[in-house]
Amino acid sequence: MVDDEPNIRRILQVAFEKVGYSVATVENAIQALDFLGREDVSCVFTDVTMPGPSGYELLREIKQRWPATPVIIMTAFGTIPQAVQAIRDGAFEYVTKPFDLDSVKRVVEAAVSNPKSARHKRAAGHLPDEPFLAVSPAMRQVMDLVKQVADSRATVMIGGESGVGKEVVSKAIHSLSSRAKKPFVAVSCAAIPESLLEAELFGHEKGAFTGAHAAKVGRFEAADGGTLMLDEVGEIPATVQVKLLRVLQEREIERLGATRPTRVDVRVISATHRDLHSAVQAGTFRLDLLYRLQVIEIHVPALRERLEDIVPLAELFLKKQAADNGRSPLHITSETERILLAYNWPGNVRELENTMERATVLAPAGSDDLSPALLPGQLKRAA
Repeated sequence: MVDDEPNIRRILQVAFEKVGYSVATVENAIQALDFLGREDVSCVFTDVTMPGPSGYELLREIKQRWPATPVIIMTAFGTIPQAVQAIRDGAFEYVTKPFDLDSVKRVVEAAVSNPKSARHKRAAGHLPDEPFLAVSPAMRQVMDLVKQVADSRATVMIGGESGVGKEVVSKAIHSLSSRAKKPFVAVSCAAIPESLLEAELFGHEKGAFTGAHAAKVGRFEAADGGTLMLDEVGEIPATVQVKLLRVLQEREIERLGATRPTRVDVRVISATHRDLHSAVQAGTFRLDLLYRLQVIEIHVPALRERLEDIVPLAELFLKKQAADNGRSPLHITSETERILLAYNWPGNVRELENTMERATVLAPAGSDDLSPALLPGQLKRAA
């Protein structure tokens, strides 16, 4: 329970404890994130307007670090449009102030009973919601290796073309490990400017550099106890490679401007579409760092190399898009299936997902079939 009003915290705590819940209360988003990093919870119930980060900012941080934890937003009537946006950003539900306790209890019960919640996933040993399908022999081999390495401390490097689902595999490793209730933090090393990457990974103290008006926790500290995924790890500049190597060796980080190191317990998974051995030969990637990152290597095959997965993945994406767009899932006709299987899919799973989204949006009202007419031209030409 996150609210800066002591009376509201007390009212809600008493109400929920009377019906059997264990309730922890905190005053702000910073305290909430600290608590979530140490304890396992079934649901987060947060106000929007608080000193420091808002409830919306807290929501976004929770969805990044603990995506399976349901978050309920408490908002005033005047901010309902923002609350609706929060639902789109991943909130489970919102309740309005002044609230009715019985309604709030029903929403919380629905959240903690949701089969997609973190509690139910851990109890059932489920993989994350992302489409990790292992129909083809190639993906069954990947799944077997994921299960084998999930609960070790070994670093894992995931290779494969862009769009094959490397982050999905990373999340599967995390979800099947003993770290599943701790944060999963992903960072795209290619998306962060070189000048900012070091501070983003390791954090900084107030005044460490121009513009550092407050201390910042880096991604390693945010992932403490859990898993850090370094996507496009081949794009890390040489100066940061040296510091990353030290973190892997010593299991401690130094914030920029700090005078002492901080111990961290993080399982590192990296991903790349590049041939890092060639990068080593070219002098752009350290061989000793490659050895540290590549204790276990998993290659995710391209979609064209696992034809058995194409139609099941397409059906999964159609169900998702149907739910998002308030309609029934489209049925893949035999002619459409033939076209899907004949196409080379250079964009891999990501391109397939985008294709199913396009078809769902363009399908006429009342239409039940995904006909070839709803497919992009390049697919039909390839057939």
